[in-house]
Amino acid sequence: MQKITPCLWFDDKAEEAANFYVSIFKNSKIGDVTYYGKEGYEIHGRKEGSVLTAEFEIEGQKFVALNGGPIFKFNEAISFQVHCETQEEVDYYWEKLSESGDEKAQQCGWLKDKYGLSWQIVPIDLIKMLKDKDKKKSERVMKVMLQMHKLDIAKLKRAYEGMQ
Repeated sequence: MQKITPCLWFDDKAEEAANFYVSIFKNSKIGDVTYYGKEGYEIHGRKEGSVLTAEFEIEGQKFVALNGGPIFKFNEAISFQVHCETQEEVDYYWEKLSESGDEKAQQCGWLKDKYGLSWQIVPIDLIKMLKDKDKKKSERVMKVMLQMHKLDIAKLKRAYEGMQ
């Protein structure tokens, strides 16, 4: 068992969300699903036999999705970064994760999926360019990135090289 497991609070779509995420990432799987029983109904108000938690794993990272009710919502203070080696990967994860999501929340490689969870679709090359000791190069990249929704590796590289 991994030492720390993120628990994602959903109103009532935990199992659906777990299946959605597992369908997107190649190296992933669904784990155990637990169900509400009679005990605690006066507190949780959930029908006996409805899903309490759904465990899932993406690229070796385990998660728990919890059906906890409408009390809490996701916000941008927590997001998951997906590191991509190619533009094709960026395009794939952007398309899949943003499907039916909040288009107004798309900025600088960030998106919000249909469950309200925030993701950052990040080209590995961007990280390298932003860490460059040549501040002029990294600042050009930052300026171009801040104008994007989905990140475009070719445009970022042109900015890095000073060929905007």
